Amino acid sequence: MAPQREWLEQDFYKDLGVASTASADEIKKAYRKLARELHPDANPGDAAAEERFKRVSEAHSVLSDPAKRKEYDETRSMFAGGRFRGGGNGAGGGFPYGSSPGGYTTGRGPAGGQQFDVGDLFGNGGGADAGNLGDLFGGLFNRAPRGGSRPKRGNDLETETTLGFRDAALGTTVSLSLTSPAPCTTCHGSGAKPGTSPKVCSTCNGAGVVSRNQGAFGFSEPCTDCQGTGSRIDDPCPDCSGNGVTVRTRTINVRIPVGVEDGQRIRLAGQGEAGLRGAPSGDLYVVVHVRADSVFTRVGNDLKVELPVSFGELVLGATVSVPTLDGNVGVKIPPNTSDGRTLRVRGRGVTKRAGGSGDLLVTVKVSVPSTLDENATEKLREYAEAERASGFAPRAGWGGA
Repeated sequence: MAPQREWLEQDFYKDLGVASTASADEIKKAYRKLARELHPDANPGDAAAEERFKRVSEAHSVLSDPAKRKEYDETRSMFAGGRFRGGGNGAGGGFPYGSSPGGYTTGRGPAGGQQFDVGDLFGNGGGADAGNLGDLFGGLFNRAPRGGSRPKRGNDLETETTLGFRDAALGTTVSLSLTSPAPCTTCHGSGAKPGTSPKVCSTCNGAGVVSRNQGAFGFSEPCTDCQGTGSRIDDPCPDCSGNGVTVRTRTINVRIPVGVEDGQRIRLAGQGEAGLRGAPSGDLYVVVHVRADSVFTRVGNDLKVELPVSFGELVLGATVSVPTLDGNVGVKIPPNTSDGRTLRVRGRGVTKRAGGSGDLLVTVKVSVPSTLDENATEKLREYAEAERASGFAPRAGWGGA
């Protein structure tokens, strides 16, 4: 029986006849007394006494060592406190200590409970509910997870690219040059010399770990012959020295989706650093920077643009050509439009990921001529006089009027 299971299936305190709070001296005294009574020399031919002597000796070997006793107590307290639940029927699915020595039951108690096999937790059976508790307990017992070590996945990489405003809004494809660990082109990442292949490690039989017993405990550690990979390479690739990875410069074409924003990260699965000996590559993250545009600014999926207009266009109204991301569109300025008014052109903004597009927000701004000829100046004076005669007062109600 595996030592890990014995920790859960035996009550060492009960075997010695002491409380769980017993001192080291009490444990020693109880062991000496039982050892004298149960020793095979004192009970020749008594198989029951011999079995009890073995159990008492094992209990003493654990409880007399402070470190082992602490770990034993912590492990049993997990089950006693119901922190791990079984799949038994009925109320109460914990692991109360059964009426029989070393027994654990689930369900309605010892009388009608369903027997729970602790071995299921360590991979000796059990269904999907058992999950990966064997791997969890591997940490408690310094035990490696089932299946041995896996080849190390490559690291994730990050790079940057800078796009023009319109390329970011409309989407584009850019070429990036990267110098990083990549799969060896000679051995195709296997690490073995061309014409050969890695072999299953004979020391660990491909598990990547080897086990050893020490007293009441079982330990697993990475296999030193294959460095925990489970395979050995007798003829390593001359270009990568058996790692399956070389540092080289490569060019990657990256498709930038429509509407990407400044500072956004794009993930390229499997384009990062190569893993050792054919292990999966990491991911590549591309951070996008977007240059400012001389015409547009962006607010979410809407585009904003300032449209220079004349005073006459605002007063009389006009239809003006306004730039968009993919050409121009005619925008109608209603008569008597105020300076600074924003006109909305629907659907001419940035394309949304979920479909549709934002809007184009056009803000009109009066542009004043720097010089006028005499004829234009005279006409403007006549207009100003007519304006006053009509009673127009631009500052009526204004605080400075």
